[in-house]
Amino acid sequence: MKKIKLNDGNEMPLISFGTYQITDLELCEKAVLNALEVGYRAIDTAQSYFNEEAIGNALEKTNVAREEIFLTTKIWVTNYNSNKTTESFYNSLKKLKTNYVDLVLVHQPFGYYREALSALLKLKELGHIKSIGISNFYDDKLADLCLFNDSDFIPAINQIEINPFFQREKTIENNMKYGVKPMAWAPFAEGKNDIFNNLILKEIANKHNKSVAQVVLRWLYEKDIPFITKSINIERMKENISIFDFSLSNEDKEQIKSLDKGVSQFFNHNDINGVEMLFELVKKRGEIK
Repeated sequence: MKKIKLNDGNEMPLISFGTYQITDLELCEKAVLNALEVGYRAIDTAQSYFNEEAIGNALEKTNVAREEIFLTTKIWVTNYNSNKTTESFYNSLKKLKTNYVDLVLVHQPFGYYREALSALLKLKELGHIKSIGISNFYDDKLADLCLFNDSDFIPAINQIEINPFFQREKTIENNMKYGVKPMAWAPFAEGKNDIFNNLILKEIANKHNKSVAQVVLRWLYEKDIPFITKSINIERMKENISIFDFSLSNEDKEQIKSLDKGVSQFFNHNDINGVEMLFELVKKRGEIK
């Protein structure tokens, strides 16, 4: 599995197995064990996925050594401040049944995320975290965080939406300018715009005797962008990491480029409607009043 080097010197696999929306703990545990069995060596979870316990159970049962697994979790927005961030991290560590996490992200660019990052830096000094990153930070907040801070901290990763319908060339360029590695979540746009039946992607897939999913992941791979892919089906898991025996032509890439709509397929974190939608989600969960 190809690895990429982060700005702190640590390395992570280019492909991560995602666990978003796998809330059934037994199903999640089985999926992670299967993913590790077929060759995944990076697992992505979050406090807000409510499945860290299942990840921990899988880590405890797998024959793959812990040091061979790159583990990512994320601090949820309602746990942003020095004390809550530290407390919630230790709670996550307990659920994950490990004494360190390879990568910890602040999950949303709202609230007291600077306090959360400060707390994570202290936890890193204690050896509980290897790398620290961010998620869903648009260009303005990324620049603000990197330029206006009282330390030398630069996030290792910015986990953001990237898919054929929202390709974000300028955002990728801006992240790289500051030494931050962009990482793609939802590379298939969660099936939006009927992506798996898209005529352009199907034509490219047929030409290479591959699936649409493999074409999309190969597209990211050739951009050197790490990504998260998820399936509870073991055959799909195998398919999603079988992308190393073909290459996209320049014509293929130009055709994929034509699919870019230039807007999020979910919601814009930099728009008032997006902020209010996330706030209502948090409020509905009872996490704030």
